[in-house]
Amino acid sequence: MNEITFRRAEDRDDPAVLVALYDRAARWMLASGIDQWKPGEKDEEHFRLRQREGEVWLAEAGGRAVGAFELWWRDEAAWGPQPPEAGYVHRLMVDREHAAAGTGRALLAHAEGRIAGAGRAWSRLDCVSSNPRLRTYYEGAGYTVVGEQPVKEGADGSLYAVTLLEKRLGDVS
Repeated sequence: MNEITFRRAEDRDDPAVLVALYDRAARWMLASGIDQWKPGEKDEEHFRLRQREGEVWLAEAGGRAVGAFELWWRDEAAWGPQPPEAGYVHRLMVDREHAAAGTGRALLAHAEGRIAGAGRAWSRLDCVSSNPRLRTYYEGAGYTVVGEQPVKEGADGSLYAVTLLEKRLGDVS
Protein backbone atom coordinates (compact mmCIF):
# COMPACT_ATOMS: atom_id res chain seq x y z
CA MET A 1 0.00 0.00 0.00
CA ASN A 2 1.28 3.45 -0.87
CA GLU A 3 1.63 5.90 1.98
CA ILE A 4 -0.85 8.77 1.93
CA THR A 5 0.67 12.23 1.94
CA PHE A 6 -1.18 15.52 2.27
CA ARG A 7 -0.58 18.86 0.69
CA ARG A 8 -2.51 22.06 0.55
CA ALA A 9 -4.14 22.51 -2.87
CA GLU A 10 -2.35 25.62 -4.12
CA ASP A 11 -0.94 24.61 -7.50
CA ARG A 12 -2.40 26.09 -10.66
CA ASP A 13 -3.69 22.69 -11.84
CA ASP A 14 -5.25 21.68 -8.51
CA PRO A 15 -8.79 22.98 -9.19
CA ALA A 16 -9.05 20.65 -12.21
CA VAL A 17 -7.80 17.74 -10.09
CA LEU A 18 -10.40 18.58 -7.43
CA VAL A 19 -13.22 18.73 -9.99
CA ALA A 20 -12.20 15.30 -11.29
CA LEU A 21 -12.13 13.86 -7.74
CA TYR A 22 -15.53 15.39 -6.99
CA ASP A 23 -17.07 14.05 -10.19
CA ARG A 24 -15.68 10.52 -9.59
CA ALA A 25 -17.07 10.57 -6.04
CA ALA A 26 -20.43 11.84 -7.34
CA ARG A 27 -20.59 9.06 -9.96
CA TRP A 28 -19.79 6.47 -7.28
CA MET A 29 -22.59 7.87 -5.08
CA LEU A 30 -25.11 7.70 -7.90
CA ALA A 31 -24.06 4.15 -8.79
CA SER A 32 -24.44 3.21 -5.10
CA GLY A 33 -27.95 4.65 -4.90
CA ILE A 34 -26.89 7.69 -2.86
CA ASP A 35 -28.67 10.87 -3.95
CA GLN A 36 -26.26 13.53 -2.76
CA TRP A 37 -23.65 14.88 -5.20
CA LYS A 38 -24.04 15.18 -8.97
CA PRO A 39 -21.21 15.12 -11.53
CA GLY A 40 -20.59 18.62 -12.89
CA GLU A 41 -22.05 20.29 -9.79
CA LYS A 42 -18.74 21.85 -8.67
CA ASP A 43 -16.45 23.60 -11.12
CA GLU A 44 -12.89 24.89 -10.89
CA GLU A 45 -14.10 28.31 -9.74
CA HIS A 46 -15.79 26.70 -6.72
CA PHE A 47 -12.46 25.21 -5.61
CA ARG A 48 -10.54 28.44 -6.33
CA LEU A 49 -13.00 30.29 -4.08
CA ARG A 50 -12.59 27.67 -1.34
CA GLN A 51 -8.79 28.03 -1.66
CA ARG A 52 -9.09 31.80 -1.15
CA GLU A 53 -11.58 31.62 1.74
CA GLY A 54 -10.30 28.60 3.64
CA GLU A 55 -8.12 25.59 3.02
CA VAL A 56 -8.38 22.79 0.48
CA TRP A 57 -6.27 19.69 1.02
CA LEU A 58 -5.31 16.90 -1.36
CA ALA A 59 -4.35 13.38 -0.29
CA GLU A 60 -1.92 11.64 -2.62
CA ALA A 61 -0.65 8.08 -2.86
CA GLY A 62 1.45 6.46 -5.55
CA GLY A 63 1.79 9.75 -7.41
CA ARG A 64 -1.94 10.40 -7.80
CA ALA A 65 -4.66 12.29 -5.95
CA VAL A 66 -6.79 9.80 -3.96
CA GLY A 67 -8.87 12.19 -1.88
CA ALA A 68 -9.46 15.74 -0.73
CA PHE A 69 -11.43 17.93 1.64
CA GLU A 70 -12.27 21.56 2.26
CA LEU A 71 -11.61 23.10 5.67
CA TRP A 72 -13.64 26.18 6.55
CA TRP A 73 -13.15 28.36 9.61
CA ARG A 74 -16.82 29.35 9.81
CA ASP A 75 -20.05 27.94 8.43
CA GLU A 76 -22.97 30.19 9.30
CA ALA A 77 -25.18 28.69 6.59
CA ALA A 78 -25.33 25.36 8.44
CA TRP A 79 -24.28 26.21 12.00
CA GLY A 80 -25.36 29.84 12.45
CA PRO A 81 -23.07 32.40 14.07
CA GLN A 82 -20.52 30.62 16.30
CA PRO A 83 -17.50 31.67 18.34
CA PRO A 84 -14.15 30.70 16.73
CA GLU A 85 -14.01 27.31 18.45
CA ALA A 86 -14.32 24.92 15.49
CA GLY A 87 -13.19 24.03 12.01
CA TYR A 88 -15.76 22.80 9.49
CA VAL A 89 -14.97 19.89 7.19
CA HIS A 90 -16.69 19.94 3.80
CA ARG A 91 -16.57 17.89 0.62
CA LEU A 92 -14.62 14.97 2.03
CA MET A 93 -14.04 12.95 -1.13
CA VAL A 94 -12.25 9.72 -1.84
CA ASP A 95 -11.37 8.19 -5.21
CA ARG A 96 -12.87 4.74 -4.64
CA GLU A 97 -11.02 3.26 -7.62
CA HIS A 98 -7.53 4.21 -6.48
CA ALA A 99 -7.62 4.92 -2.74
CA ALA A 100 -6.70 2.33 -0.16
CA ALA A 101 -9.13 1.37 2.58
CA GLY A 102 -8.93 3.90 5.39
CA THR A 103 -8.29 6.91 3.16
CA GLY A 104 -11.47 8.65 4.35
CA ARG A 105 -10.45 8.26 7.98
CA ALA A 106 -6.96 9.53 7.16
CA LEU A 107 -8.52 12.61 5.55
CA LEU A 108 -10.65 13.22 8.65
CA ALA A 109 -7.64 12.77 10.95
CA HIS A 110 -5.63 15.28 8.90
CA ALA A 111 -8.49 17.80 9.05
CA GLU A 112 -8.83 17.29 12.80
CA GLY A 113 -5.09 17.85 13.23
CA ARG A 114 -5.29 21.11 11.29
CA ILE A 115 -8.24 22.26 13.39
CA ALA A 116 -6.55 21.40 16.70
CA GLY A 117 -3.34 23.01 15.44
CA ALA A 118 -5.29 26.23 14.93
CA GLY A 119 -6.31 26.13 18.61
CA ARG A 120 -9.91 25.09 17.99
CA ALA A 121 -11.50 22.37 20.09
CA TRP A 122 -14.22 21.09 17.74
CA SER A 123 -14.32 19.48 14.33
CA ARG A 124 -17.75 19.99 12.78
CA LEU A 125 -19.38 18.74 9.62
CA ASP A 126 -22.78 18.14 8.16
CA CYS A 127 -24.23 15.51 5.90
CA VAL A 128 -27.43 15.24 3.94
CA SER A 129 -30.06 13.78 6.27
CA SER A 130 -31.22 11.39 3.57
CA ASN A 131 -27.83 9.61 3.69
CA PRO A 132 -27.89 7.46 6.86
CA ARG A 133 -24.87 5.48 5.64
CA LEU A 134 -22.71 8.62 5.75
CA ARG A 135 -24.07 9.60 9.16
CA THR A 136 -23.14 6.13 10.48
CA TYR A 137 -19.66 6.51 8.97
CA TYR A 138 -19.08 9.82 10.78
CA GLU A 139 -20.47 8.45 14.05
CA GLY A 140 -18.02 5.56 13.72
CA ALA A 141 -15.24 8.16 13.42
CA GLY A 142 -16.23 9.67 16.80
CA TYR A 143 -18.68 12.36 15.68
CA THR A 144 -21.93 12.98 17.56
CA VAL A 145 -25.16 14.25 16.06
CA VAL A 146 -25.97 17.61 17.65
CA GLY A 147 -28.76 18.89 15.46
CA GLU A 148 -30.65 18.98 12.25
CA GLN A 149 -31.12 21.84 9.88
CA PRO A 150 -34.44 21.12 8.22
CA VAL A 151 -34.04 22.91 4.91
CA LYS A 152 -31.06 24.08 2.93
CA GLU A 153 -31.10 25.13 -0.73
CA GLY A 154 -28.77 23.36 -3.14
CA ALA A 155 -26.98 25.00 -6.05
CA ASP A 156 -29.70 23.68 -8.35
CA GLY A 157 -32.49 25.14 -6.20
CA SER A 158 -33.40 21.80 -4.65
CA LEU A 159 -34.20 21.70 -0.93
CA TYR A 160 -32.65 19.22 1.47
CA ALA A 161 -32.10 18.72 5.21
CA VAL A 162 -28.70 18.28 6.85
CA THR A 163 -27.60 16.51 9.99
CA LEU A 164 -25.04 18.44 12.07
CA LEU A 165 -22.24 16.44 13.71
CA GLU A 166 -19.27 17.43 15.85
CA LYS A 167 -16.28 15.87 17.56
CA ARG A 168 -14.36 17.24 20.54
CA LEU A 169 -10.67 17.22 19.70
CA GLY A 170 -9.34 17.12 23.24
CA ASP A 171 -7.29 19.67 25.07
CA VAL A 172 -6.48 22.50 22.70
CA SER A 173 -4.29 25.30 23.95
